[in-house]
Amino acid sequence: MSAAPASDPRPIGVFDSGVGGLTVARALMDLLPEERIVYFGDTARGPYGPRDLEQVRGFTVEIVGWLAAQDVKLAVAACNTATAAALDPARPVTGFPVPVTGVIEPAVRAAVAATRSGRIGVIGTVGTISSGAYEHAVAAAAPATTVVSQACPRFVELTEAGRTADAEVLEVAREYLAPLQAAEVDTVILGCTHYPLLTGAISYVLGPHVTLISSAEETARAVFAALVDSGGLARRDTAGDPPAHRFVASGDPAGFARLAARFLGPRLSEPDVERAVLSAEAVA
Repeated sequence: MSAAPASDPRPIGVFDSGVGGLTVARALMDLLPEERIVYFGDTARGPYGPRDLEQVRGFTVEIVGWLAAQDVKLAVAACNTATAAALDPARPVTGFPVPVTGVIEPAVRAAVAATRSGRIGVIGTVGTISSGAYEHAVAAAAPATTVVSQACPRFVELTEAGRTADAEVLEVAREYLAPLQAAEVDTVILGCTHYPLLTGAISYVLGPHVTLISSAEETARAVFAALVDSGGLARRDTAGDPPAHRFVASGDPAGFARLAARFLGPRLSEPDVERAVLSAEAVA
């Protein structure tokens, strides 16, 4: 008789500066329904987009350490700014206590495979775009590819206000996306985990000939592959209870829970949220 396949019942850690990374958590729940997730939203210090990357780098190290203390088997930086600050191959943090997956490289791999013209657009926060992390990753994967980047800071506030399809959203999208249209990109990376909620508006403005790449969905696929390859999938008896997820915020738990309902959809209408303060530093 062959031995039972390896498995690892420990949870997956997911973190972001706020609720946007819940799009990654939701994608993981869909792809890996037997896995438990510990989600940490650093709402007391977020958003990270306007912050100095060195500061975000420190926050990332601290959060990964906290997740490791929760006995996660790997951590997912479900935040483009944190990924740019701590996982950019040009200057990565080394010595994390658990494996860490970011959101940039999976999205870049998918975009490079999808583009027909060799012209890729990237939209994200000010911090992500100014870091140049996507340009670095595309240059490493496909040096002949052209990247056109555009910061879209208002997209975050609109999604968190629950506004994804009104006239102002479309007007803002037209303004932000105009440089990408002028450059005739055929593939656009949604380089912020809030942006999948705006897929309708973004696709409407850009047109059906432009392929949208969700960093959230591509990251979930990368985590799936990593766990399969390492034998680290959780395995649950079919008669057992579904996995219990934990949601933790460094700021107001009630406010986090209300916003989380918009990102998790019908799966979890308003989750119970714990509070954990990692450092005394408040939002500047």
